[in-house]
Amino acid sequence: MKKELSGTGHALHEPKIVAAIPCFNEERHIGSVVLKTKKLVSNVVVIDDGSIDDTAEVAAEAGATVYQHRQNRGYGVAIRSALSKGREFEADVLVILDGDGQHDPRDIPKLVKPVLDGEADIVIGSRFLGGVNKPPFFRRQGQRVLTAFTNLGSGQKVTDSQSGFRAYSAKALKELDLCESGMSVGSEMQFAISKAGLRVTEVPIEVSYSGESKRSPLGHGLSVLSRVLVLFSLRQPLLLFGLPGLALLVAGLVLGAGVLAGYSDTHELAVGKALGTILLCLAGLLAIFAALMLQAMKELVRGETAQLVKEVKSNQPSK
Repeated sequence: MKKELSGTGHALHEPKIVAAIPCFNEERHIGSVVLKTKKLVSNVVVIDDGSIDDTAEVAAEAGATVYQHRQNRGYGVAIRSALSKGREFEADVLVILDGDGQHDPRDIPKLVKPVLDGEADIVIGSRFLGGVNKPPFFRRQGQRVLTAFTNLGSGQKVTDSQSGFRAYSAKALKELDLCESGMSVGSEMQFAISKAGLRVTEVPIEVSYSGESKRSPLGHGLSVLSRVLVLFSLRQPLLLFGLPGLALLVAGLVLGAGVLAGYSDTHELAVGKALGTILLCLAGLLAIFAALMLQAMKELVRGETAQLVKEVKSNQPSK
């Protein structure tokens, strides 16, 4: 698909589409994934995250450029390496997909089209938009919980925050700034998208779950959820801590008012309710204090970052 000058019909250039495949110990599947993918893109890069099998060799023989981590550093680091390779290859569109055969490379044109058409900066391949082969029931419910928390914290509404099949524009590659090293990078991505003001859309994809999962779904879900809550607390401390704290404080005051009214009538102190009042008020005050402290830190960091950016721009030589 060629980009064209508006109204002229003259091609500017063939868009450079690069596919990056992060993987760990995927010698069984990576060869076929690379062969299928290279038919649809300009370059295929395999990010071998410290595999101890023949993943790198099989990928290279299939025609991929292989970038290896010396040791297993985590899915998030592999994603950051993939984004870095997209910038290095000067890709117009970078597509990231898994190397375990779960994703169908034939869906790549579907993900790439909204970016090439200028409709989106990031396209997420969603397993929950009209797909037939949806994840198994318990995994599906867990992913929906993670997506709900991620949507609430980031302010971005998507149906599949944990999808590893995505397309990124050149602008997105420049703007995204990620830190997570584990599987929570998908949720962090959503927070980063919101911060950078990037446009997001989703397209339906088909997935295959024929193989056995390498990770415990429960352990994976709890790990990601804990990181999502950390990201949530850093971005929306008043919402996560302030509102529940205020609710606890109000509940404590209401209960306390009842205790005082009862004491006024009977001259007997309801010890249990009095202790409940103290605990509710203390918990509420602590939560509100934590929210205010985190909000102050957030504003401080934001101010220092803005000042740093201003200083860098002012020191740049004028053209």
